[in-house]
Amino acid sequence: MAAVAVALLPAAQALALAPVPGGVPPRPQAPASPDPSLQAHPLTAAPAPLDNPLKGFARFYWPGGDQNTGYPHSLTWSYFGLSEVMTDPADCSKINWSVLDSALNEIASYGNQAAVRFYLEYPDGSGSHPANAIPRCFDGHVTYRTNTRWGTTSPDYDSPYLLDALSGFIAAFGARYDGDPRIGFIHLGLIGLWGEWHTWPYDTDTSGDSYPNYMPTDAHAAQLLQAYDAAFDRTKLEARYPDSAAGAATGLDIGYHDDSFCFREGSPLAGVTLPQSLGGANYSQLQRALAVGAENKWITASMGGEVRPEIQSSAFASWPGGSGQVDNMKACIELEHTTWKINEQSQNYAAGDPNVAAAVRLMGYDLTVDNAYYQNTASGATNVGVRISNNGVAPFYYPWTLTLGLRNGSGTVVKTFDTPWDLRTVMPLKIRAFPDWGVGADPAYRDFGYPQYFQTGVNLSGVPSGGYQWVLRVKNPLESVSANAKKLRFANATQGADGWLALGSVTVGSGGGTDTTAPSTPTGLTSPSRTSGSVSLSWTAATDNVGVTGYRVYRGSTEVGTSATTSFTDTGLTAATAYTYTVRAYDAAGNTSAASSPVTVTTLPASSTGLVLDDFDGNPAYPSAATNDLGKWTGGNCFLNGGGSGVVSGGALALRYDNCGWFGSDVNTSLTAYTHLVIRIKGAAGGEQSHFHLALGGVTRTLNGYTLDGGGHPAVTTAYQDIRIPMAANGINRTSPGQLAMGFWYGGNSTVTIDSISFQ
Repeated sequence: MAAVAVALLPAAQALALAPVPGGVPPRPQAPASPDPSLQAHPLTAAPAPLDNPLKGFARFYWPGGDQNTGYPHSLTWSYFGLSEVMTDPADCSKINWSVLDSALNEIASYGNQAAVRFYLEYPDGSGSHPANAIPRCFDGHVTYRTNTRWGTTSPDYDSPYLLDALSGFIAAFGARYDGDPRIGFIHLGLIGLWGEWHTWPYDTDTSGDSYPNYMPTDAHAAQLLQAYDAAFDRTKLEARYPDSAAGAATGLDIGYHDDSFCFREGSPLAGVTLPQSLGGANYSQLQRALAVGAENKWITASMGGEVRPEIQSSAFASWPGGSGQVDNMKACIELEHTTWKINEQSQNYAAGDPNVAAAVRLMGYDLTVDNAYYQNTASGATNVGVRISNNGVAPFYYPWTLTLGLRNGSGTVVKTFDTPWDLRTVMPLKIRAFPDWGVGADPAYRDFGYPQYFQTGVNLSGVPSGGYQWVLRVKNPLESVSANAKKLRFANATQGADGWLALGSVTVGSGGGTDTTAPSTPTGLTSPSRTSGSVSLSWTAATDNVGVTGYRVYRGSTEVGTSATTSFTDTGLTAATAYTYTVRAYDAAGNTSAASSPVTVTTLPASSTGLVLDDFDGNPAYPSAATNDLGKWTGGNCFLNGGGSGVVSGGALALRYDNCGWFGSDVNTSLTAYTHLVIRIKGAAGGEQSHFHLALGGVTRTLNGYTLDGGGHPAVTTAYQDIRIPMAANGINRTSPGQLAMGFWYGGNSTVTIDSISFQ
């Protein structure tokens, strides 16, 4: 399949309509509050997987090719010519769906959903599908014209015969495939070049050129929009332009697809996605949406399309802003409320690219369970609740079933309960305001959705007494077709790759004899050491009314071992990879405590630790040698320990301060080969990130003023963690970084302990 061509829309095609924005959408009704009779069980957030279903990037369908190579994804895209299914030259009502079914079955076998479009004219063809896809049953009934700019044959889109045939095809399409779990999104297609609903330069703008108009009238275009809306009630539809058929789609259950996403063109460059208020052209996708008051259509209808092919390879290099022909990518995603995009070049993205990961997680839904609610000991009829937040830009658009489960100590889910919970109601917590709304300087964010509370009753009758774990999963309907169906997973540390999210421990019935009391929760989980392939953990002992038997150690939601002591080493890990751990105590009766607070540890790189500024291992000695691991000057003053310099002990530098203290370590060498400043640090109380300024490469901010990959900010906890600060994104001069310095004159008092400072 050749690279997808896109329309070149000149400024002459400016909208005639004056903008009439829909404006700030009303906030949804607040959800019910959690049942106060249930105990709250907080869950820890973690980055969501990059191949969650029905969002992110779509790759092209290549028959027989491995669809799961390249950057993680769950969607596969394909065009189909109408002539490939409307094959009878004498009867347009006879349709052979085999080419579509074959593709859908192969796509499903890889666990992916398909996004598809039918077309009639495709300049040069797609490689696998014909350039001229006008069915032979149109011959003699429909007038054909030539688009000399693209070398295509354009049928008369106002022909009654054509309109009847296309309406019949749409009805048959919906009757066969509406709600098919193999299909995620359908582009309306059929009209114009590539099925993109334009025939440029043979378009409606005839005032400034000699080209006649090959597009259908608004009334005829609206007839096809209405046919699609009538044929499909369950599968999500997307039209090319918000103002198609004079905005007829705005009142239908049809979203939009922006096939030139976040591109800038012309001289001077102007965006073709962002509105004019943010430097966009007067014909840009969002300007057209504003013109018909459709900028909030995303609340009920999906937003898809394609990253413009010319910029696919570089679209995220300057995230979150843009450069050259790449517009402000974060603004494009946030204001369009993008759920998915065709992006064939995503196959060449590095799996660990933080910019791409931040964009993919922002697209569509990003769901986190922040609390589970249930009785710690239960039997018979009981209630279970969860509260779900959405940190993405759009809702989840399908009514997939959420299922609760009970998992025993062996990891087997022994009982399940389908719930009536509807993920479609979990709206984004915040939305970005258009400057056109006049509610504040850009970027302005407004509260929109809520952490949505769901509760249902379950019956535990027949469940043997003992210790269990409540778990939750979302059923992908594709599982009925393919065992490889991608799982919808939450952005939580206890989310398993098998789809089950661990909500917390519960005792059913007696819990084993007369002892029904669970041990206390282990505290102080930390990692005293790590290598490229292992992580060592230690924690403070739990207590129990009878006695603690041991501890279960979890990496994410997977139990990786047990320990009879308060330490454990996890081995066989991947270098330079972040792992999140929790620990639970258990007793002889099988009672299990709640999970400890998590600790996230990044293993060391396989070949080196990058460029180490100082690992405080005593060589060279601090502060007496006055040099760091680069052989350059280092020192400190005004601290309350070490005579003002701080104290190195156990391979780490402890700095105790009370509104006074300065630490400096000269870098004075180019850092252009490295992307991140990495500080492995912990605090005596936690929250010390606002107590000191960090300066490097011309930038001075409080630690929590720096922005991390994904848009978060550093936070110091009582356990060691690697704070990875992307230098370029924070404006740090890597060519001439100068000195790394920390100043503690900002009203705080505590102790921070630094295990190492490096560049990776």
